[in-house]
Amino acid sequence: MTQLQRTPLYQQSIELQGRMTAFAGWEMPVQFSGLTNEHQAVRNNAGMFDISHMGKFFLPDPNSISLLQQLVPSDLSKLQVGQAQYTVLLNEQAGVIDDIIVYLEAAGQVTLIVNAATKDHDLQWLRSHLPNIQDLSADLALIAVQGPRAVHILQGFVDGEIEHLPNFGHCRVPVYGSEAFIARTGYTGEDGCEIMVPPVVAVKLWQELIAAGVTPCGLGARDTLRLEAAMCLYGQELSRTINPLEAGLNWLVHLDKPNFIGRDVLVAAKEQGLQRKLVGLELEGRHIARHDYLIYHQGQQAGIVTSGTLSPTLGKPIALGYVPTALSKLGQELSIEIRGQQYPARVVKKPFYKRGMETQQV
Repeated sequence: MTQLQRTPLYQQSIELQGRMTAFAGWEMPVQFSGLTNEHQAVRNNAGMFDISHMGKFFLPDPNSISLLQQLVPSDLSKLQVGQAQYTVLLNEQAGVIDDIIVYLEAAGQVTLIVNAATKDHDLQWLRSHLPNIQDLSADLALIAVQGPRAVHILQGFVDGEIEHLPNFGHCRVPVYGSEAFIARTGYTGEDGCEIMVPPVVAVKLWQELIAAGVTPCGLGARDTLRLEAAMCLYGQELSRTINPLEAGLNWLVHLDKPNFIGRDVLVAAKEQGLQRKLVGLELEGRHIARHDYLIYHQGQQAGIVTSGTLSPTLGKPIALGYVPTALSKLGQELSIEIRGQQYPARVVKKPFYKRGMETQQV
């Protein structure tokens, strides 16, 4: 049996009596004080997540952006220093190898954050095109501080101004005397930052943030938060057999840029029309659809659920799933098979939750 890896904050999770689970080869906390409590802390105040398991790459070449251009469908030439772009790595069939964030730093250098489950494959793929890429994954810890008060609280621990950072802006500033990479990004649908620092600094910052009232959160709340915000999860909404247009990521596909891997497939898909689309689904009652549950239309199997939960913010079951394009219109009536029975569902607008909307909490 393969030994699970542990992040620099593993011992902190144990001391907080976090419930641990195996995730992408890592031993990670799924919850601390309870999923609903952690979820609502992020929606209403501030919560934080150990995301040190994610891949952290650095591209030192001044022409890194131009080299990356051939690997992603987004036009990275528009990026300015201090800005970032969420995008995807594509294979020749325009399937998604991974979804990543590209951060443009000074002198044309680039920081990349990738998913833990795909890190090794991503590194191999990127190295075949970018031989000078550096893997800093084991050298740095990563903490996500999320929620309406997250940035304000974090500002008190940073030797530099971060409250002015725009969405997807980033900077390098001192934290406890060490250089920290701080980006106004996250995976919860709330405001917040992700902080990349040396492990010893991460441990101290984690402890101090708890003392400042930030709630430690696990993978469970991270999943319900991102699902309410209809953010894709690699391995569920995204895979090597799903293209970004099908996943509703049209806004990051720029077909007018120079050639990139998978471009011809995406052009053809757009011209011919998509066969399937990712939709938001709302179920009646309290029946919860889960990953891989089947979607039906008029008694015939029509699609598959990719993610589902009982939304802590909205107080109703929600899900994401792929259905034929003809069944993807808002209001479309469908059903989902749950433990041998079919329950009504309908296609609704994504995301299910946006900052500032009136909500019902459970």
